[in-house]
Amino acid sequence: MDSPAFCYLTTRGRRTGRPHTIEIWFVVRGGSAYLMAGGREHADWVRNLGADPEVTLRVGDDEYGAAGRVVAAGTPEDREARRLMLAKYATPGMGDLDSWGRSALVVAIDVPAWE
Repeated sequence: MDSPAFCYLTTRGRRTGRPHTIEIWFVVRGGSAYLMAGGREHADWVRNLGADPEVTLRVGDDEYGAAGRVVAAGTPEDREARRLMLAKYATPGMGDLDSWGRSALVVAIDVPAWE
């Protein structure tokens, strides 16, 4: 899949039930898109996923029904997602995203259509 810089994730508001869409960096590996939340568990979109994991993911002109989940810290999946995100977005030699790459929460958006 060609990978644009951003995707659009729509979650359902945990209190209002209304759709909430964000633009966010992502990488794709297998049947999942990986996102990273600098606000960790406090980010609204992560809290929304905790209440209802069913989401919509838009990549370019394509939209997919999907399910979100927090990736367990320190697992091979977590390490690979971080590596891929930094490879895609970090400026070589700048160290500009090192702290974010270590501390952000990794979230997987599992897309059945990609499996």
